[in-house]
Amino acid sequence: MQTPCRLSGEELPRAAAPFLHFARLLRADGFVVAPEQVSALMAGVTLLGPRSMDDIREAGLAALAPPPDRREAFEALFRAFFHGEDKITVEGGEEDEETVVKDDADVREEEIPVLRDEESGAAASALEQLGTRAFVSAAARLDAFRRALPAALPQRRSFRHVRTHAGGRLDLRRSLRAAVAADGDVPAPMLRRRQTVARPLLLLIDVSGSMKEHTQGYLKLAHTVVQACSRAEIFTFGTRLTRVTAALRIHDAEQALARAAALVDDWDGGTRIGPALLALLAIPRFAAFARGAAVIVLSDGLERGGHAEMELAMRRLAARSFRLSLATPLAGDLRFAPRTAALQAILPLLDDLVDGSSVEALAPFILSLARPAPAAATVWRRIA
Repeated sequence: MQTPCRLSGEELPRAAAPFLHFARLLRADGFVVAPEQVSALMAGVTLLGPRSMDDIREAGLAALAPPPDRREAFEALFRAFFHGEDKITVEGGEEDEETVVKDDADVREEEIPVLRDEESGAAASALEQLGTRAFVSAAARLDAFRRALPAALPQRRSFRHVRTHAGGRLDLRRSLRAAVAADGDVPAPMLRRRQTVARPLLLLIDVSGSMKEHTQGYLKLAHTVVQACSRAEIFTFGTRLTRVTAALRIHDAEQALARAAALVDDWDGGTRIGPALLALLAIPRFAAFARGAAVIVLSDGLERGGHAEMELAMRRLAARSFRLSLATPLAGDLRFAPRTAALQAILPLLDDLVDGSSVEALAPFILSLARPAPAAATVWRRIA
């Protein structure tokens, strides 16, 4: 018997109704809240007790993951709804849990009236202040990132050799051939050295509902990576695993992203990080992409259910890769710490646990992959 997809007040305990209304209130204010995030909120509240309203607030921050730039709005709505600081009316009715939002255009349009309703002239001043400001577009930033990336990638010594005039080892075979061709005369010694090549770069992008605010930016960054590097591979995962490298090799960014969007079937749905990554490692051709590569997982790390499969997949990825990194948008909050059971389990396996809240934060990190850095567990132990 299938579990109904729609959740109504009659199908849930009475105590769960406030959390459904709070999620509906967040959506009305422009927040993107996926159905599984509401379920995770209820599960987190159940796990914490809760002993106080602070427990409910912490569960809301962990499960609903508000963007850092809208954290104050989230806090204000939480106080208004649960503490009654302001009068808020939430329309009733059955919530459509199956609605899928594929981009954030509607969210930005809903925020415009809120800005227009502010009191006019509150921050006005007659004091003249002259200055200039230079605006750098996102395309210009990505273009600069594309130019810098090939030289910034980690390098490794190849098994192939190249000729050199100095600083190499004696190429005995070529030297003997040259001696024979010169009738026994001793020519200048022929030297060779092992070639240095860039390591592969593997990006694994979470396209589940909790990551929909960041997916478009991640794919634009991935398109730039594929255009700049010949040995880059891009996969998306949610409830399925999809390789989108071929689509992103199209030079035109809009066409490439449209082609990638058509390939992926699990946009804005649930997330099964562990099974998706294990599927990657189960296919030899795909698993080879991780061998000796710099692997970056772009995900919030909020695994649904148990985290045993996620830990196993990360352990296998760490054994194959040159460097394994997790870039989570949750780290954009200065108060973030890897406290969930899943993050605590995989933290010793990670080389990096970094801010993935924006392309501006990710681009410098990718350009620094060749530089040594302390392990993620060491860094976060110092912060704690």
